[in-house]
Amino acid sequence: MQLTDRAIAAYLGLAIGDALGSTVEFMTPREIAAQYGTHDKLIGGGWLNLKPGHVTDDTTMSLALGNAILAQGKVEALASAHAFDAWMRAKPVDIGNTVRRNLLQFRKTGNPKAPYSDHDAGNGAAMRLLPVALATLGQTQDEVRTACRAQAHVTHNCLLSDAACECLVFMVQDALHGASKNDLLHKHAHPLVERHPEFRFRAVRQSNNPSGYVADTLQAVFQSFFDTDDFRDCLIDVVNRGGDADTTGAISGMLAGALYGLEEIPEAWLKKLNAETGRLCTTQARALIRIANPQAQRIAVQA
Repeated sequence: MQLTDRAIAAYLGLAIGDALGSTVEFMTPREIAAQYGTHDKLIGGGWLNLKPGHVTDDTTMSLALGNAILAQGKVEALASAHAFDAWMRAKPVDIGNTVRRNLLQFRKTGNPKAPYSDHDAGNGAAMRLLPVALATLGQTQDEVRTACRAQAHVTHNCLLSDAACECLVFMVQDALHGASKNDLLHKHAHPLVERHPEFRFRAVRQSNNPSGYVADTLQAVFQSFFDTDDFRDCLIDVVNRGGDADTTGAISGMLAGALYGLEEIPEAWLKKLNAETGRLCTTQARALIRIANPQAQRIAVQA
């Protein structure tokens, strides 16, 4: 399987997970079961009353970040901040409280680095990191971490957020290069838990109704990602847990897309995803891979 195909699958997976989860965002598993049985279709609605196949801030902030990276040829904090500010000025369908607060702070100060706060451990930086994973493919771990923090700290300058973002970026990059799910578990997920027990997802109760706290988010994502065997089951499992389902869906879709590839994404979901969103994700994935380290551009992996 070609590297670019996996990159496109990761981006489309993010958007599909976002669209699928938005319908049941802020619902409990019991409420979802009562209304939908098992929620498995891109039907829109939800508290945002979206049209079928439309997405929320998870995808649109990712696209805004990707455009800034492409304009600069690299991940740059100030360019990211300006891109996010322009995105907010365009009145997105949804915006998180931490994102809004720190972007308003950026408008006042011009400083693209938010003040450090342990209270800013939300999932808003983690949900939009895919463009960083693609654009820094093939770079050193230190370079990748620096890029992660450049975009994340615009709105989420927090140790737990950084840990989550960096774990996810390295998981995506390894999956793009053909790593197995078991590789991702032992190389990235388990070490994250060892460093930060807040992210523990094994030997704990199933994460239902996960909040926007990044440890809750990753607990749900990792349980669904590691305990299912294909793209469709992973996304259905995670969004039917409810809570911040657009974001758990987006992150799970990103990981599952990178791991399983385009051919594993259900055709019905691809057709139902908003056509313009799908086009933007596909085009941006290709472009971000092209600006990555030249060594990464030449890599094709076997599935």
